[in-house]
Amino acid sequence: PSPRCPAVLGPREGQDPRPVLTLPGFLGAAGLDHELAFSKIIVELRKKHPGHILPVNAGGWMGSMCVLHASLTEYVLLFGSAIDTGGHSGRYWVDISDTIISGTFRQWKEGTTRSEIYYPGDTIAHPSGEATAVQWSAGTWMVEYGRGVIPSALLFSLADTVFSTQDLVTLFYTLRVYAKALLLEASAYFSHLAQ
Repeated sequence: PSPRCPAVLGPREGQDPRPVLTLPGFLGAAGLDHELAFSKIIVELRKKHPGHILPVNAGGWMGSMCVLHASLTEYVLLFGSAIDTGGHSGRYWVDISDTIISGTFRQWKEGTTRSEIYYPGDTIAHPSGEATAVQWSAGTWMVEYGRGVIPSALLFSLADTVFSTQDLVTLFYTLRVYAKALLLEASAYFSHLAQ
């Protein structure tokens, strides 16, 4: 088998071609209490990718994320907020899909006059280059998958941390988790080349 080129955005060889968030393990978690749903999802995903829980301040909103996998071209994380929060989605070169586990998520797309509300089990697509207003109700938790130029999303995710909250501790931990994920990805890639 050929090694996976980091620039290739398609599924890995032998991988299920369906988007990761439509696989039965994720859909079976929809509608459950977020802690039970996360347990089910983490058991499935942590077989390959260790996770880390970090606060996130971006676009005026605040939440927490648990990074399960990250590379230069894709990531999988659990995201949510224990409080009502909202703001700007950001605009970057990443296609993102979110599957709601608990709570509600509201999205107001640019160029429209009405917002849409999403519930547990719903999957929301955020195409590359699109920006929206976003709002999470307290207790909303989701599984998020992104594919594209991940550093473009990281810049948005860290802007409020650097320029607004000036939370250098969170900045350090976020960069450390991402660097560790990149090293794990590089290690897997080069060990595959050596075979």
